Amino acid sequence: MTAFSPLLLLAVWTGIIAAGLCLGRLLWVFLWIGARAVWRGLGPWQPGRADQRVPRIEPGAEPAHPGYYWRQLWVDAASAGGYGIRVVWAAFADPWLHRNVRNLFQGRHPSGLRGRAPINRFGYAVLLAPGVFLGALLGAALATVLLGVSLLFFALLVGLVWLGCATAVPVLRGVEFGRALVHGIRVKCPYPGCYLPVPLAVHRCPGCRASHGSLRPGRYGVLWHHCACGQRLPTTRLAGRGGLTALCPHCDRVLPETAGSTRVVHAPLVGGTSSGKTMLMAAMVEGLHAWARHGDLRVEYASADDRHTFNDLNQELNSTGWAHATTGGQPRALMLTVSRGRRRRLLYLYDPMGESVSDAERMRAQQYLKHTDGVVLVADVLADPKVRGRLGPEDTERAGEARPSPQGPWETYQKLTGELNALTGRRKRLSVATVVTKRDVLDQLVTLPVPGARVDSWLAEIGLGGLVRALGHDFKEARYWAVSARAATGTGPLESEQRRSAEPVLWLLAASGLKTAPLRAPGAEPEKRYTPA
Repeated sequence: MTAFSPLLLLAVWTGIIAAGLCLGRLLWVFLWIGARAVWRGLGPWQPGRADQRVPRIEPGAEPAHPGYYWRQLWVDAASAGGYGIRVVWAAFADPWLHRNVRNLFQGRHPSGLRGRAPINRFGYAVLLAPGVFLGALLGAALATVLLGVSLLFFALLVGLVWLGCATAVPVLRGVEFGRALVHGIRVKCPYPGCYLPVPLAVHRCPGCRASHGSLRPGRYGVLWHHCACGQRLPTTRLAGRGGLTALCPHCDRVLPETAGSTRVVHAPLVGGTSSGKTMLMAAMVEGLHAWARHGDLRVEYASADDRHTFNDLNQELNSTGWAHATTGGQPRALMLTVSRGRRRRLLYLYDPMGESVSDAERMRAQQYLKHTDGVVLVADVLADPKVRGRLGPEDTERAGEARPSPQGPWETYQKLTGELNALTGRRKRLSVATVVTKRDVLDQLVTLPVPGARVDSWLAEIGLGGLVRALGHDFKEARYWAVSARAATGTGPLESEQRRSAEPVLWLLAASGLKTAPLRAPGAEPEKRYTPA
């Protein structure tokens, strides 16, 4: 027993020394191996290399990868941390446990060479092997602990990044919503059969033309979404989302570029068949351009389709002098962007067919009236029975040549006001611009007074005082004009008449906050009344 005591003591001390040497060296080796494995596990670092941790985009879902912060940040952090710890213990198992320590216990050098003398084999197996095993085990364990502590701090940083991104989402959404609320931006579809509100448009990817219905800060990204094709798409107007093609989410038709950044003013022209709505709308557009040529008003077509639509109408007026009756059911809005200074409005002009106001059912089908900001009541006074009863034979013939509407302004108003209140529920907050059309014919009549500066007084004088009183009672505000759309359109139009034709629209735009009242044409001559040849 005493003979083996020095050998046992030697083995213990040798083992302790070997364990200490291995621990001092292998702790940093294992820690470096684990840290490097964590860094590599955050990859892949080669662009285009597949990563099984990234979920596939399911068919029919949003064609965008979920935002990195939303899920992948945690997946990468957890997988990289777990991979680093596994690599530490894999390095402990091989080469240290299954190769180096195993060779030592078998009396071999760690490299695998067998000792030449029995004392060498005894020293490897008894003196060094237990200490090396213990040192390697403690080194791997301590490296795992230190790596785990580092990963806890890493997880804290990951949590802070996630919290920052998650907080930025409602903040950015709130900024967009607040801006739209302050500026009164409420997008409505301008196309017939739809006319529905568009809280968030569908945006088309410029790369693969995929439709993104959730392009805003959220689970697919904070500032950008990444399309399935790899294209980066901005999520806010400030980041450039307005440069993408926007579609109505209900009817999948293209919306104007300024729809989501500009307040929309809906202005339907309501009047009976052959009351002059289409020609008046053409005169209004020409008048807006006339104001733009002489002042600081800027007018642009909202899209190429709007430009083509008006050019076709203008060619028709130039060739025939008349506009064909509007047909085809519900109207598509003619859209113009009207700017003055830093303020801008997107103007929707609706020109429904005259039959739309012939009965309550058809009137109720005009769903765009739900969004109207002001009504342009097109009054063909020559269609009113009271007015026609005052005409002499010669004036009756002239009035017949003007193609009067089968429905007078009072009848049109009666059908409009009830349904408008039912559709909007806010008739008392709307303004109505009453425009007496065909003034070129009215100026030639000898049995009726000529319309003067006070068109409302003139209407009362010719027997339509009830209409004037009803408009003043039922609406927030009512204004009156008498224009000759024929003198403002076609070949050789009068610019003064064009500007007068645009005044009702400018007045409705002013009610929305676009300051148009001070508009004056610099250097222009005083306006002249239209004088028939």
